[in-house]
Amino acid sequence: MKKTKSPSRLIDARIKELGDWRGKSLSRIRSLIKQAAPGVTEEWKWRGVPVWYLDGMICTGEAYKSVVKVTFAKGAQLKDPSKLFNSSLEGNVRRAIDLHESDKLNEAAFKALIRDAVALNKSASQDK
Repeated sequence: MKKTKSPSRLIDARIKELGDWRGKSLSRIRSLIKQAAPGVTEEWKWRGVPVWYLDGMICTGEAYKSVVKVTFAKGAQLKDPSKLFNSSLEGNVRRAIDLHESDKLNEAAFKALIRDAVALNKSASQDK
């Protein structure tokens, strides 16, 4: 029986494999998520997408050729006073933040979005 790597190790490997600004960006996002949501769990889904969960899905982190995309599962329900969401704005459920090589992420606002997403997950799980 083949032993599979843990999601965290797969994410580590993905960051290392990227080896450029995208890896650094994904690593920083991951660190901010863990700071904002202690107890978060990491998953590896859909053939290579890091996904973070706490009382439900918080967000995914995908690396493309020219962008690192952080998609919030319930982003449309989150307040975004700092206007971090800049992608997938037309949908009724998700919202995303596209980060390009030279972009500087407002880390305090990002962590606030993570905390709000966790709070939303908690309230949704209590409603059931």
